[in-house]
Amino acid sequence: MTSVSAGSPLIGAGWSWLGAGLAGMLVLGCLLIFLGLPVNRQPGLEARLAPYLRDTARPSRLLAVRQGTGNPEWLLILHPVIADLGRGVERMLGGAASVRRRMERSGLRPDVEGFRAEQVVWGVAGGVLGLVLATMMWLRDGGSVVRLVLLVLCAVGVGIVARDQMLTRSARKREQQMLAEFPTVAELLALAVGAGEGATGALERVCRLSEGELAAELRQCLSDARAGANLPTALQGLADRTGLVSLARFVDGIVVAVERGTPLADVLRSQAQDVREAGRRAVMEEGGKKEIAMMVPVVFLVLPVTVLFAIYPGVALLKFSI
Repeated sequence: MTSVSAGSPLIGAGWSWLGAGLAGMLVLGCLLIFLGLPVNRQPGLEARLAPYLRDTARPSRLLAVRQGTGNPEWLLILHPVIADLGRGVERMLGGAASVRRRMERSGLRPDVEGFRAEQVVWGVAGGVLGLVLATMMWLRDGGSVVRLVLLVLCAVGVGIVARDQMLTRSARKREQQMLAEFPTVAELLALAVGAGEGATGALERVCRLSEGELAAELRQCLSDARAGANLPTALQGLADRTGLVSLARFVDGIVVAVERGTPLADVLRSQAQDVREAGRRAVMEEGGKKEIAMMVPVVFLVLPVTVLFAIYPGVALLKFSI
């Protein structure tokens, strides 16, 4: 019987975390390929009954993919996987109404599925960055694999949440731009109405001469009015798409003036003045908050240094006397 010495390579042979991770990725890839086979993607009962329960049949997802605008082939291939992951994110997070509302406030088409797909892409990008960071940490220090896996999962979650926060910030920024444009647009409308234009003619003139987010919203209102809706209904759609209280009040004033025949120019001027006063109050409130924030460096930096300069000579003289 042959014996194996202590220095034999068979004794030192073993497994490593890197090899285990590569094997896990191989198994996961094979599982995804198996789940992506057509035989495993048969529609369920809900998908088969949905065309008969809606007014119009839902278009095929394959046709929707082929209608892309020059997307690369690899993105078209991954589109069903990204869509499925996006639906998983929707089931996990929910809030489709909030997402649709914020997309409308941002001036985007309210496509919740497309937004969830973007969140998936952002999550994958965050996961890749987390995986690179975790690999560097493991190669440098080693350590527990559970901690590295948690790091990657946290990076994925940060990517998903970052896309959601970016949408919220975009909605707020657009509303601030509309609020800044509102007094000027209201004054232009008042001038046009005072010159003898009607409400629709004044809106057309202002939209033709103005640029910006509010002018784009007014153009959408005019498009809705030309499509068959009356002007008050189209303006009410503008108030519903935005989250600005002052703009909703402005729309209500125009609707009341159009329906009851009150002087529209005076209403527009008063609305513009109210918005300017509201902006002035917001600036004063922001200045008050900044004033409180400026106390932090004064109390924790300037005041200690001043006290130190005042006390140190006396302490030094006292030590010298002792």
